[in-house]
Amino acid sequence: MTELSVDAREPEPGRWEIALAGEVDLDNAGAVEQRLQDLITNRARSVVLDLGGLTYLDSAGLRTLFTLANRLELLQVGLEIVVPADSPVRKAVQLVGLGEVATIRTD
Repeated sequence: MTELSVDAREPEPGRWEIALAGEVDLDNAGAVEQRLQDLITNRARSVVLDLGGLTYLDSAGLRTLFTLANRLELLQVGLEIVVPADSPVRKAVQLVGLGEVATIRTD
């Protein structure tokens, strides 16, 4: 099974900070999507998703990110995705145009 950790905290009501570390691929993308849905309820106001700890992200993982972005857009919840400049997944995030549906930050 693919190694992944999800570290989530709600520093203030409705503001979520979630960090993914490890790999997101076909083996675990569905579980990651479900975990994110469970964490981010309709009461959320904003979400910061930190991908700095990811070492691998395949097309199933990218689909999970688009699904999250679309869901949050419908809920009118702001989404910021943090992808450091030296991240091994940065190029994939840029190539698929994730910045068109979420705010992408490097820090």
